Amino acid sequence: MASTGPPQSLKRSDTSLTREGDQLIITPLGAGNEVGRSCVYMSYKGKTILFDCGIHPAYSGMAALPYFDEIDPSTIDVLLVTHFHLDHAASLPYFLEKTTFKGRVFMTHATKAIYKLLLSDYVKVSKVSVEDMLYDEQDILRSMDKIEVIDFHQTLEVNGIRFWCYTAGHVLGAAMFMVDIAGVRVLYTGDYSREEDRHLRAAEIPQFSPDICIIESTYGVQLHQPRNVREKRFTDVIHSTISQGGRVLIPAFALGRAQELLLILDEYWSNHPELHNIPIYYASPLAKRCMAVYQTYINSMNERIRNQFANSNPFDFKHISPLKSIENFNDVGPSVVMASPSGLQSGLSRQLFEMWCSDKKNACVIPGYVVEGTLAKTIINEPKEVTLMNGLTAPLNMQVHYISFSAHADFAQTSTFLKELMPPNIILVHGEANEMGRLKQKLITQFADRNTKIISPKNCQSVEMYFNSEKMAKTIGRLAEKTPEVGETVSGLLVKKAFTYQIMAPDDLHVFSQLSTANISQRITIAYTGAFGVLKHRLKQMFESVESLPDEESEDPAFCVHERLTVKYESEKHISLHWRSDPISDMVSDSVVALVLNISREIPKVVVESEEATKSEEENNKKAEKVIHALLVSLFGDVKFGENGKLVISVDGNVAHLDKQSGNVESENEGLKERVRVAFQRIQNAVKPIPLSVS
Repeated sequence: MASTGPPQSLKRSDTSLTREGDQLIITPLGAGNEVGRSCVYMSYKGKTILFDCGIHPAYSGMAALPYFDEIDPSTIDVLLVTHFHLDHAASLPYFLEKTTFKGRVFMTHATKAIYKLLLSDYVKVSKVSVEDMLYDEQDILRSMDKIEVIDFHQTLEVNGIRFWCYTAGHVLGAAMFMVDIAGVRVLYTGDYSREEDRHLRAAEIPQFSPDICIIESTYGVQLHQPRNVREKRFTDVIHSTISQGGRVLIPAFALGRAQELLLILDEYWSNHPELHNIPIYYASPLAKRCMAVYQTYINSMNERIRNQFANSNPFDFKHISPLKSIENFNDVGPSVVMASPSGLQSGLSRQLFEMWCSDKKNACVIPGYVVEGTLAKTIINEPKEVTLMNGLTAPLNMQVHYISFSAHADFAQTSTFLKELMPPNIILVHGEANEMGRLKQKLITQFADRNTKIISPKNCQSVEMYFNSEKMAKTIGRLAEKTPEVGETVSGLLVKKAFTYQIMAPDDLHVFSQLSTANISQRITIAYTGAFGVLKHRLKQMFESVESLPDEESEDPAFCVHERLTVKYESEKHISLHWRSDPISDMVSDSVVALVLNISREIPKVVVESEEATKSEEENNKKAEKVIHALLVSLFGDVKFGENGKLVISVDGNVAHLDKQSGNVESENEGLKERVRVAFQRIQNAVKPIPLSVS
């Protein structure tokens, strides 16, 4: 059952649920009906997870952050980052260093390596005041120490949360995370692509169907053109622009699509000797370091690249040169420049755009998805003029071409992916409201016969679901060697770890857990001056089994009570009790100690003749009656005096009448009748003094 509602406080509380089962809450803090600042909060069974931690490329300062004020960062157990793009990872230093977050952070090896490079560049090129800076280089370095890495398909567990990741395509190191809490599985895709390109593998399809799939909807119901068609359009536009003496600007992320496009351009230049005198620049301060990272993680790429790498490094481009800054650029004649950032907000790509936008011979090729609010999104509609960084306007005469190589799933990929997984609940994120709405309607139609719930929450709008979690314990170790018969009792230790329960033999405890067992032998010495035979006689009245020990087992007189406790004669003034500690043996020892102490108090009445020995029998009987009544109350609770001196005992609506003189019990409930009779008999035996004839 799923429902959406207005934003509620997501800070951890102790409110009890009024519905059967446990409530699972999913709330987008970013990327809800928008593209940018991906950040999704999830809470279930007291565990909280944050998926991604990005910024919105169209905004700056605090406005670019996800809605962190909706949550208490100190309650987050795990933060999982899917890939290195700014809209998924760039608020991480802020969240780790400027909030109360104290959980653990995970990403893949390649993502961590590129994260540091990309965010360092982001800090340098951000055109914001010092006051608006979210963090500095030192914050990034400190955050690196807190980030832990995870391998694809490696299963980790943190505080009862199990998670692992799959290849997502999209960019190097991108991952989809599957999270399991108490048997409820949630798949968060992040950005993914099911199409293998020139260097990346396609996204995997998980072998488990999740209960909830949180999936990107960037392209809505759009369909990508075939790859060869897009590549031809791309190279044709560049070739024709250069032939006319123009310059080509390709705004792209420093990492990700840039490497894909560079592979295409380098291959095209190699096949066209007439272009060898036309320079291609990879204009990013990160150019050399980025390529070094890509070469390091060759084995994470597809088979085509790995086979090529066996002969030569595919990222050692023959026709492409790095360009660190605009000052190093000799702008004479036709050229092709790939520069970051992709949205043309600032940096090298913005500087080159302002230099070239007024010349109709030039072209700007936008090769991927562009976010609302950025200059790149604005020029796709080809306005007559644009606003420059200095506030002035300039005519937009250059040709603008949108040829998407964006490694996001289109409708065909999304539809096929969901058909294979068949999750009962689908939550759409990371998509503009209109595109997401169209996708939602098409998916509702497609899955109409399967009762699939499809939800597209806005930022800070919570999705609430309820899952009935059944507790199941598995037998392991020796207990699992034999299948029990129907009705057979299985006896062992129940061990709970997070949300898993296991039953095991005590001897297996150290094998299957970090716990261990130990035996405690106890010994107590008690003052006792009476006859040892008297003690044995009194114990026989209380316990079914009281056996003398053979002389070879003990030099001094001794006997065993209930096969659990040994009573030894130590001297004329002392006896000792010995037993191995467990709940039953401890109870037996307490009973014996109580009896010994009672006998010790009664001994003077037996061996010393005094005035007390001549007290009236009536007074002794009164004391005994009080003790009997108190003990019966402790056993049965409701005990009252009735007619003819009888006691009326009530238990759960059943009544028994006890005659204290004869010990007879009257009751319609046979079980209660027998319990009262036996209890009264044992209490009488314990309370009345031992006859003097006993020695």
